[in-house]
Amino acid sequence: MPMFQTLLGELNVHMGREKIAALAKNKHHFAPGNDPDYSFLMQDHPKLVTAWQGYLKEMPPAMRAGLRAVIHEALSTEPPTQVTFAWAPGYDYEMTVWQAPDTKMTKGGVTVLIKSRYPDDDHPIAGPSVAKSK
Repeated sequence: MPMFQTLLGELNVHMGREKIAALAKNKHHFAPGNDPDYSFLMQDHPKLVTAWQGYLKEMPPAMRAGLRAVIHEALSTEPPTQVTFAWAPGYDYEMTVWQAPDTKMTKGGVTVLIKSRYPDDDHPIAGPSVAKSK
C-alpha cells in the first residue's frame, strides 16, 4: 500500500537517529491512556495522516495500544531507542515486534512490522470496507 509505505517512511525519519531526541520531548502524545495523534509529526502530509488515523481506528484495540506502547517506551529510554516501522499485506491484522538489545558498544533498536489487508479489501467477516462505502 504505497501511502502507508510513505507514511511509515516519514515516521521512520522521526524515530531515527537525527530526529528521535526532538520526538522524545513529545512522548506525552503516546502516553498510556492516550489515543495517539500523529498529525504533529507530518504536518506537510495531512491526507496521509487522515488515512493513517482511519486505519488505526479499524485496527484491533490491543494492537493499537501495543503500537502506542512501543513508541512511548522507545521515547522514554535514555537515550531514546530508535524504532523502524514497516507494513506488509496480510490476511488479518498482525503486528510483529522485535528488539535488538543495547550492547556495550552500540544502542539497540526496535522493529515493528504491521500486516493487514489493503484498506479497500473486504474482510470476509466484516462485509464491505469503509473505503468502498464512501
